[in-house]
Amino acid sequence: MCFFGKYKDLSFQKKGICLDIEFCEKCKSAMQPTKSGFRCRRCGFEMKKEATAKITTKSRKEAVVVIEDNSPYLPKTDKECPKCLNRGAWYWLIQTRASDEPPTQFFKCTSCKHIWREYK
Repeated sequence: MCFFGKYKDLSFQKKGICLDIEFCEKCKSAMQPTKSGFRCRRCGFEMKKEATAKITTKSRKEAVVVIEDNSPYLPKTDKECPKCLNRGAWYWLIQTRASDEPPTQFFKCTSCKHIWREYK
């Protein structure tokens, strides 16, 4: 049976499975399950108790743009290449940061194929 208590045990019931979350007695933050019990991520306090669930985190991977050929479909500009000093490059824009910030502009040299980026 799941128990709901303030800063001791907090349980969620999902599809009939009870998952326990322990809170640190010192700093009141959520504790991470370990092999021997629970450990506080913030202050390091350890509690000996059998963990009934495993917390996993997923990292978000950004998409990578790969240009295989001399793509004639990209717009061209007279930007100077920092590597070979050629005055010709293809460019494209990608929103790499928050939506309220300007997009990142990528350039690919028409001569040496060097790729660089500029933030506005």
